[in-house]
Amino acid sequence: MNNPRIIADQNMPLVEDYFGHLGKVKLMAGREIDRHSIEGAEILLVRSVTQVDQTLLQGSSIRFVGSATAGTDHIDLDYLQANDIQFAYAPGCNAEAVVQYALSVFACLKPKWQQSRVGIVGCGNVGGKLYQKLCNLGVDCRVYDPFLTQTQIPDLVSFEQVLDCDIISLHTPLTTEGEFPTHHLFDQHVLNQLKPNGLLINAGRGAVIDNLALINRLKQNDGIQVALDVWESEPQINTELLDLVSLATPHIAGYSDEGKIRGTRMLYEAVCGFYLNHKAIQQPSNVANSNKVAINATEKALNQLLLESYNIVEDDQRMRNRLKQGDIGQGFDQLRKTYPQRREYSYFRVSADTTLSRQLKILGYSNDQ
Repeated sequence: MNNPRIIADQNMPLVEDYFGHLGKVKLMAGREIDRHSIEGAEILLVRSVTQVDQTLLQGSSIRFVGSATAGTDHIDLDYLQANDIQFAYAPGCNAEAVVQYALSVFACLKPKWQQSRVGIVGCGNVGGKLYQKLCNLGVDCRVYDPFLTQTQIPDLVSFEQVLDCDIISLHTPLTTEGEFPTHHLFDQHVLNQLKPNGLLINAGRGAVIDNLALINRLKQNDGIQVALDVWESEPQINTELLDLVSLATPHIAGYSDEGKIRGTRMLYEAVCGFYLNHKAIQQPSNVANSNKVAINATEKALNQLLLESYNIVEDDQRMRNRLKQGDIGQGFDQLRKTYPQRREYSYFRVSADTTLSRQLKILGYSNDQ
């Protein structure tokens, strides 16, 4: 490895700390990465806003592409394989953060969620972790994932059965081909089948829901609530839909500090494995675990503690306030770039009574008991 040039999305944390000893690092806004900017580079590190395909890479010297994301729908994997370009991504890096996001939505919009039936569509790294935690809490769950079996997931049901749940949380990748494509999986016909007064959450990919059909569904005014973190046509999202949903966030469900650092770390290990047979792996000195923060849980309910660790309402208000100023696309990207620090449950140390202590331990809080 001869001091390669490395281009990386500036929203990835600690890239220079991890990769600096391997080569010369240049950080850029993800949407500004183009053919000109990657000239002479061997390593390209992106997030979901950069489309990596023939248009970007043809004629370049890129040998390794890494995406610090759980999904790959922005990557032309066939092109990479055909041109012998190595690829790595970070499945599961943000799973804890997305579960935290979903539970914050539950606490805000369905305070009695523990007595609700929860449907999970897509049971991979993220959906699987949500399912596991909810089951361990005793929540009634139903799962739809056509790629799994009932041996793997005892609560596996048909798509029609999952639509009958009180809460439905979407965690599928975006696919357009194959036997079970997810593009517009929730179309007008499906959306019309959702329960009045139900809750629909999308923290997967925006186009899994037909956003125009969702507008029509919400205009029925039958009490259904929707929380959207992902949108069609990001960053130019539909502001009519923004006004109709109960909670809106700018594609930040997985944006915990731990999740983003985990993604960078996973790509770093992959690069070292490809170039150096894992010999150069090291831990930057400033990535050490910080001291945990104590939360006083005396006489507090679970929902209150969930919102003290992460309150989605703050993100919702921040987004609405910024997008009211206009420049929707620029505002959406700015919200992501300047997203405030957010820590996962493991960062918080809690003392609580026996029942609450058990629940918090299941969710991943550090526990003094």
